[in-house]
Amino acid sequence: MIELPTILAGSFSLAIGLAFGYLIRQTIAKKKEGTAESKLNKTVAEAKKNAKTIEEKAHKAAETILEKAKEEEKEKHSHFIQLEKRLLSKEESLEEREKKLKRKSRELSTKSEELEDSIERVKEIKAKHITELEKIAKLTSAQAKEKLVKALEEKYGEELVDRLKKLEEYGQDEMDKRAKNMIVHALQRYASSQTSEVTTTAVDLPSDDIKGRIIGKEGRNIRTLERLTGVELIVDDTPETIIISGFDPVRRHIAKLALEKLIADGRIQPARIEDSVLSAKEEINEKIKEAGEAAAYDAGIVGLDPKLIWLLGRLRFRTSYGQNVLMHSLEVGHIAGALAAELGADISIAKKGGLLHDIGKAVDHEVEGSHVEIGMRLLEKYGVNKEVIDAMKSHHEEYPYESLEARIVQAADAISASRPGARKDTVENYLQRLAELESVATSFEGVEKAYAIQAGREVRVFVSPEGISDVRAKQLARDIANKIQEELKYPGEVKVTLIRETRVVEYAR
Repeated sequence: MIELPTILAGSFSLAIGLAFGYLIRQTIAKKKEGTAESKLNKTVAEAKKNAKTIEEKAHKAAETILEKAKEEEKEKHSHFIQLEKRLLSKEESLEEREKKLKRKSRELSTKSEELEDSIERVKEIKAKHITELEKIAKLTSAQAKEKLVKALEEKYGEELVDRLKKLEEYGQDEMDKRAKNMIVHALQRYASSQTSEVTTTAVDLPSDDIKGRIIGKEGRNIRTLERLTGVELIVDDTPETIIISGFDPVRRHIAKLALEKLIADGRIQPARIEDSVLSAKEEINEKIKEAGEAAAYDAGIVGLDPKLIWLLGRLRFRTSYGQNVLMHSLEVGHIAGALAAELGADISIAKKGGLLHDIGKAVDHEVEGSHVEIGMRLLEKYGVNKEVIDAMKSHHEEYPYESLEARIVQAADAISASRPGARKDTVENYLQRLAELESVATSFEGVEKAYAIQAGREVRVFVSPEGISDVRAKQLARDIANKIQEELKYPGEVKVTLIRETRVVEYAR
């Protein structure tokens, strides 16, 4: 066992150690506290010193800015004083001028009154002299004048008549000569080739073997192509050639492009034909846009609405009396510009009026009214200047001439239309008859499409199978034939072929 004195001694030693350790810890803590406080005091002192320095700098900067502002204010004040002096000087000068002008005005007024008095005195003297002369001659001035004129007429009457006649003939000859020179000069500056539009287009084939593939089994390929494009394909003995017949240039071009695509692809079947025709239609639309842009560029006209450019391009596939309307419009624009330059008129208005004078023909088969009225509405819609509309609307003399440019456009249109070989009336009548055939057929309910083929000897009518039954189809074909017979004039006979096709499509998945 541990003895009690030993335990007490250990406890006492432990207590002393703890007390000593506590004192040491307190001493260290006080030293650290003193160090932190001194650092804090030092930091505060430095901050105060820096604040004072900054305050002094700010005070100096403020004094500098204030002095600078005072100097600027002095300069501005000095400048304002100088301006005031100048204004006062100018005001004095203007007052002096005003006084001089008033003085001159009074002088002129006085002189004017004196001049009027002098004129009145001269008139009075002249009247007195005339009165005295009349008393001496026993004739009034009117009688003397009449007598003198009569004497001159008796003596030189025949000579005066001959001279006046010669002057009139000379003036008329000179006017005719000048007009002819202007027209010839305008035509020489723009001489385009004249080619008449035909109603057939030839497609070259790589070989005669492909004709059978184009016709297809039981003629299904050629029938599909004719149905989708509205033209007639003529496959005859002509080597390596197929003829596309149709009066609508757009349809012929679509059929030609589609056929060329099919020949290049090699796969000729109804499904591929539909794809080719759709692709050809898109390509034709792009060509219409390009044709309009090329015409506007050739005429030197900018700023036209893109839709108006597209309508202008549609004229590339429109004919009038066998003459291509776009080429005719471009020619009229150039001739009108040349005539305007010769006559001193506005060349830009004359050119625009000439180029756009037949723009209504782009949609006259879709919109009611004459092509002039349709063209006026289109140009107003697409923001064309009123001066240009006034210049183009009188080219058929439907509206009065409102400007010199209007007469120039009318003259240019007549020049272009009357050029040798430019137009053929028989072609226009023929095309009009074909259009009327199609119009009669499509006027019946249930008809989807109608195409005039075989030079107008046949009309192919495609009807909706859902709305027209087989029995009704026979009756409809008879009704169409009767209406054609009653309303239209044509040589020979017209065959009406009505086609009702039912197509069922299913997909295997």
